[in-house]
Amino acid sequence: MKLSSSKKTLALAGALCGVIAAALAFFGNPANMAICIACFIRDTAGALGMHQAAVVQYVRPEIIGIVLGAFIISVATKEYRSTAGSSPMIRFVLGVIIMIGSLVFLGCPLRMVIRMSAGDLNAYVALVGFILGILAGIVALKKGFSLERSYETTKAAGAVLPVIVIGLLVVLLAAPQLLKFSEAGPGSVHAPIAIALVGGLLFGALAQKSRMCFAGGIRDVVLMKNFDLISVVGGLFVVMLIYNITQAKFVLGFDVPGIVAHSDHLWNILGMFVVGFAATLAGGCPLRQLILAGQGSSDAAITVLGMFVGAALCHNFGLASSGTAKNAETGELVLGAASQNGKIAVIICIVLLVAISIAGIKRKKA
Repeated sequence: MKLSSSKKTLALAGALCGVIAAALAFFGNPANMAICIACFIRDTAGALGMHQAAVVQYVRPEIIGIVLGAFIISVATKEYRSTAGSSPMIRFVLGVIIMIGSLVFLGCPLRMVIRMSAGDLNAYVALVGFILGILAGIVALKKGFSLERSYETTKAAGAVLPVIVIGLLVVLLAAPQLLKFSEAGPGSVHAPIAIALVGGLLFGALAQKSRMCFAGGIRDVVLMKNFDLISVVGGLFVVMLIYNITQAKFVLGFDVPGIVAHSDHLWNILGMFVVGFAATLAGGCPLRQLILAGQGSSDAAITVLGMFVGAALCHNFGLASSGTAKNAETGELVLGAASQNGKIAVIICIVLLVAISIAGIKRKKA
């Protein structure tokens, strides 16, 4: 079935992704998170020992499933295409930057929309920054920014990441003692492995067929007045909104404890500005990078690797923000905030993005 044939089928694909996200939340994934590419890569990086933050260490089967879902459906529909060679090191840096911005905000664009559907006003504030970042990327694109073309490679080269995540799944199931697992915090809260894996597979397949991309949806609206991709996001949002209302999980406001979020508004905006800017330059949001990697793009796989390294940097150097929570002993509300190191990192990321965008503008020959 060709899901990209009309806005209705695209919205349906988004709605089905929303059903999967709701199911993952229902069966145990963290509140107000359901499925978050940045958070789940961070948790997986922690499980592999790339950082030592004990509360966010768990191999998320959803990440494995999304890559394999995109791989399987692209092979089945003959859309698999192994490519590489499009400015890999710049893409790596963009992946690092995407993760830093995400963990300052505390979520990727997918989680931003899920938080919006649960009434988190901080996510609506961050949406402003995300849109502004995409607009900054569009300015660079209009001026001629390019990461150069990619080239076809052997089919085996494009399958490296799918093979790696299969290996990771084998370790999770057969040798979990090699991994780290959180005993408290977000990393200890998760759906059963089978449900998470199947959910990821279905989500990855649907996202591949619908070309779901949170940055791309807004980019297409601005550049081409095309609302196709944004309708996918709309379908997901509506289903998650219904789920949150019916499950009494919709809480409108700021500073809501227990959902891993903060009300440091400027840094919510700037964090997602960085994500929007970097995703536009890289050609897709964190979810889209996973999908492209699954369907054979080694360039996207390099970006994903950058996100893993970015997650490690965030927790090894104190860049990630803290979420609002209640003190377990006193019951008092402890407000979350962006860390000082995180603020400095975001400013550095903005400078790097401006430099990358300027350096990547191709001058027309006289």
